[in-house]
Amino acid sequence: MQGVGPGRVMKSFKAFRLDTTNHLLWRNGDRAPIAPKGFDVLAYLVERAGQVVTQDEILEALWPETYVNPEVLRKYILEIRKALGDRPDKPEFIETLPKRGYRFIAPVMDESAAEPPELATSHATEEQATEEKPAFVTAPEWESSSRKYRPWKLAIMPVLAMVAAVGLGGYFRPGRNGPNAPALHNMSIAVLPFSDMSSAKAQEYFSDGLAEQLINDLAKIPGLKVVGRSSAFQFKGKNEDLRSVGRKLGVANILEGSVRKEGSRVRITVALTKVDDGFQLWTETYDREINHIFAAQDEIARAVTEALQVELLSPNSPESSPGSRSANPEAYQAYLQGQYFIARGQDKRDLDTALSFADQAIKLDANCASAWAQRSGVLRTMANVALIENREGFRRARESAERAIALDPNLAAGYLAMAMLQINHDWDWERAEVSLKRAGMLEPGSADVLGDRAYLARTLGRVEEAIELYKQAIALDPLRGNFHLALGYELYFVGRYEEAQAALQRAQELNPQLSSLHLTRGQILFSEGRQQEALAEMENETGDWEKLSGEALAYFALGRREESDGALKKLIAGHQNDCAYQIAEVYAYRGETDKAFEWLERAYRQRDPGTPELKTNPLMRSLRPDPRYAQLLKKMRLPT
Repeated sequence: MQGVGPGRVMKSFKAFRLDTTNHLLWRNGDRAPIAPKGFDVLAYLVERAGQVVTQDEILEALWPETYVNPEVLRKYILEIRKALGDRPDKPEFIETLPKRGYRFIAPVMDESAAEPPELATSHATEEQATEEKPAFVTAPEWESSSRKYRPWKLAIMPVLAMVAAVGLGGYFRPGRNGPNAPALHNMSIAVLPFSDMSSAKAQEYFSDGLAEQLINDLAKIPGLKVVGRSSAFQFKGKNEDLRSVGRKLGVANILEGSVRKEGSRVRITVALTKVDDGFQLWTETYDREINHIFAAQDEIARAVTEALQVELLSPNSPESSPGSRSANPEAYQAYLQGQYFIARGQDKRDLDTALSFADQAIKLDANCASAWAQRSGVLRTMANVALIENREGFRRARESAERAIALDPNLAAGYLAMAMLQINHDWDWERAEVSLKRAGMLEPGSADVLGDRAYLARTLGRVEEAIELYKQAIALDPLRGNFHLALGYELYFVGRYEEAQAALQRAQELNPQLSSLHLTRGQILFSEGRQQEALAEMENETGDWEKLSGEALAYFALGRREESDGALKKLIAGHQNDCAYQIAEVYAYRGETDKAFEWLERAYRQRDPGTPELKTNPLMRSLRPDPRYAQLLKKMRLPT
């Protein structure tokens, strides 16, 4: 039997012991799972054992500055009873007195005393773990099951319903003496990566996919600021204080959770925390059989609705369409594994693996729109970086995007996939605008939509508009290094060098290995006449073609023609099929106009995605007086 540390308050009742110093509940020597706020309610009742405590007394004591719907308290009472094994019809611990309140009826003993040193050490470790993860206490693992594992589609919309209702205005309102309407900054949330609590630690793709799907679905709610995946996932595997996380992400609420899959069972634990005071607004744990998870979605939705007793999502909010996620659990698992490898980068092995998982998902469920959109994006990326033949790759990507849209016209991912094809391959700017507008209507809070809109604006020469859109995207995804890099690149285009350097510095702080970072900084230094510093930047570049391109430019600027030729030859030998535009860029900067247009024509034929930048790129200024420049812009349907 565990001892009690110096100064520790320990109350015991029947098989339970309540450590109010460290917020732990023990049952026969084992920790019993209970949410932090549920613990507070239990501790309040135990402290007043035998007394009738009114609902208002508990709310005033535990939520002194916030108006809370009384249903919150009833929910926690239900959770406490579940943890204690209590029955409301034959209570052993908590008695409900209609219209009066609650009374803790079990005999309570005070066991506060000193504990042996060895137990104090073990408790200290447990306490530290509890402090590092304040949102919820992980429940004990299930017993292992011999039944074959079956992947499943998680119940996303019930959690979204809870978030919309609880954290975003409908459930909690400002303090009792405050205004009736919630402050605007409260309409913001970050979904952190869910923890993989499975015993084998092999379900990371699954827990990541859950958080990503929540982010995508929450982005559909108008007026809600949802931090993008890249920024939220910066905190993966870290035990950083949620208040610090909230400040860094600029949000008022944080949703986090865990997924545990053992055999044929799954447990999802979710917690929503208010950032400014660390107050936990809501927590719930769902235990389900995997093969019954689809039916459980409706059950969970009903449970949440009854607990919160508020409207869930706004009637104007787009709803998730049935075709967006597969009803086939194996297909959904393959889709999530594809997303996991896409997030790792543009390495050939990762892209090949992501494509194989997308194909597997489609083979298992040909009507899964998300898998078709995923496949389109992977094929487009592979075509862009010359991992597959350009035209064939873009053709297959287009077919997949069209299929995604046909299967689910309300899935933003399908329109984003199509928009990027229309920008990078078709150079059909009008249709790209239409696709992005549709995606924005479906997911108004999506940082990806804003980023793609900025990319299109920059391509069309609307650089100031691109700058503002990138700033908006950064507001939603503040820790996404490539957004800061893109902003710096645009600021360089318009000569705002000091602001550009600040954006690049932020990008470097977030991701020191980001390719094109030093290349862009070096180009700014060129423009300021600081050629030697520019060369030093180029030599620090992490990207292969970026470094070669930068060195060819820097050596030429310093009058070292032979070394510039050497870098250019290496660039041509290794990247003529995916960097024709960058090769033309070097020739243009060196004043070799004919060579520049020769490579620009090749870039045009290859549909090099950099080619439309001809209109705004400062390194291409020497080409503008040449009539071939206007002709090429016309061929690309760009304004001359």
